[in-house]
Amino acid sequence: MSKQTIVTVSREFGSGGHEIAEKIASDLGLKFYDRGMLDEIAQEMNIKVEVLEKYDEKPKNIMLSRKVGKYSSSMEEILAEMQFDFIRKKAEEGESFVIVGRCSESVLRNVEGLISIFVNGNKECKIERVMKKYVLSRQEAVRKMERHDYKRKKYHNRHSDHKWGDSRYYDICVNSSPLKVSGTVNVLENYIQERMKLQNT
Repeated sequence: MSKQTIVTVSREFGSGGHEIAEKIASDLGLKFYDRGMLDEIAQEMNIKVEVLEKYDEKPKNIMLSRKVGKYSSSMEEILAEMQFDFIRKKAEEGESFVIVGRCSESVLRNVEGLISIFVNGNKECKIERVMKKYVLSRQEAVRKMERHDYKRKKYHNRHSDHKWGDSRYYDICVNSSPLKVSGTVNVLENYIQERMKLQNT
């Protein structure tokens, strides 16, 4: 029987990291989790998913939150913990999957079958990708990239004991620009499959 494999993918905005993660999950027959996990969480809580989406992967609003002991009134903090619990539960149940973001490489760092990836890219390539995907001007694309990466970095560093994108804390960091999405997927899938072979020997 194959052992559990969990692939976590963190990414810079515009690097194609989400698309890469989704393709890896599809090719390797693994379940895929991204912000879609909010649908399951919302269903369990019997609330509309739109309520949760407003706070997804965002740093807490200091002006609108307070903390007493280990309890916080911040919806951003509460939702983050809900997602961390969701991820841990899936791992504890023995499920193999690919997950994007949500500090998953930190949350699951003690899981034996964990493979953590960080996808970055050349600035100009990322700008072109964002311009094309969202139909934006260059200036708008740059602002969007900076805004998203700032939020991701702040969110990650708030909930993790290592810095977002620090190569020392990931199994593999890859620049997706030279090989594009398809080539990067091939490189990462080869790495993951070799790791899976080692786990099953």
